[in-house]
Amino acid sequence: MSWSARLVLVVNSGSSSLKFTVLPCDGGEALVSGLAERLGSPEARLVLKRNGDKTVVDVPDADHSVALYRIFAHLDGDGLLDRIGAVGHRVVHGGERFSESVRLDEAVIADIEAVSALAPLHNPANLVGIRACLAALPEVPQIAVFDTAFHQTMPPAAWAYAVPDAWRRDHGVRRYGFHGTSHRHVSAEAARVLGLPAEDHGLVVAHLGNGASATAILNGRSVDTTMGLTPLEGLVMGTRSGDIDVGVVTHVAAVTGKSLAEIETILNKESGLLGLSGLSNDCRTLEAAAAEGHAGAELALEVFVHRLARHIGGLATSLPRLDALVFTGGIGENSARIRAMTLARLRVFGFELDAEANAATFGGRLGRISRGAGPVALVVPTDEEGLIARDAVRLAGFSDGGDDALAAAQ
Repeated sequence: MSWSARLVLVVNSGSSSLKFTVLPCDGGEALVSGLAERLGSPEARLVLKRNGDKTVVDVPDADHSVALYRIFAHLDGDGLLDRIGAVGHRVVHGGERFSESVRLDEAVIADIEAVSALAPLHNPANLVGIRACLAALPEVPQIAVFDTAFHQTMPPAAWAYAVPDAWRRDHGVRRYGFHGTSHRHVSAEAARVLGLPAEDHGLVVAHLGNGASATAILNGRSVDTTMGLTPLEGLVMGTRSGDIDVGVVTHVAAVTGKSLAEIETILNKESGLLGLSGLSNDCRTLEAAAAEGHAGAELALEVFVHRLARHIGGLATSLPRLDALVFTGGIGENSARIRAMTLARLRVFGFELDAEANAATFGGRLGRISRGAGPVALVVPTDEEGLIARDAVRLAGFSDGGDDALAAAQ
């Protein structure tokens, strides 16, 4: 079978869910995708999407291994399983050990385990998916693609915390950044669309969704970003607080008797847009409520945009010049209101909103939403699965060499 007839499976294994997508190795639309959710509970289920149709299968109390077994059974029934030539795994934290995607082996797995303390909610779950896929497809090349890898090009001034150096040396305390797959894909696509020279351009990419981060990108390389040791730092998010004075944590602990672990849970799961509004973490719900005068929703949106614009302004100082601000992610791609509010706060940089273009850009559309001679404001849909798939295909050794390349990869 030629490499172009092969498929690549992309797996994103979370603590209680598992997303997957099957794509052609030579590019194109997904043949099938899905989500196994609520894993480990009586409500566990598998949602499959094929050709626009959705199928829901109940899998009570299923864990990740059982969910993958059921996914593989469905792929086998569709005649797709034997065509899988590579598997790409999203891994959240690679620490300082990984600056690029790598092919998985026992040494790499041990290194992922070694940095799991930096992402205790994510890396162990990623490893569960990795081990299940290795057991089910032992002869298929499998690749780890790290959220943190793209940011390993940041200079020390951007990644160092102003704390005793022993904390970094002994405990890995430094800024790592996340959403690297999204920032990497979107920045490359923005530079291509705008015709910017590969080695002479500066961008700020704002990945806005339930999780949100912004990154300064110089000539295709990350030089500064908003997330830090964990995904909690930086922008206001759906349920995460973003930047907060550590004194707030010690004060709340003292006056409420809550443990640090309890406060960390609140900052991760009960704060952000949800905490500010007292209503929802969904930007669409908040925009509708704000239009009807809901004070909490209005405040949540204002704080979200204020923090976002402030961080964008700060990130711009890490660049010799700002050619474009690029919006992506669920909010960035679809919320004309958030984009307009943000550009209004960035007029000092020369941004001029094209209101008509902004209103028409949503639902996966790519487009410029600014006019005038100032920096460009652009919307670029993200494609994290596509980037993971491309890395997996490349590192598996697939090429136009066809069967010989595939044989060498295996």
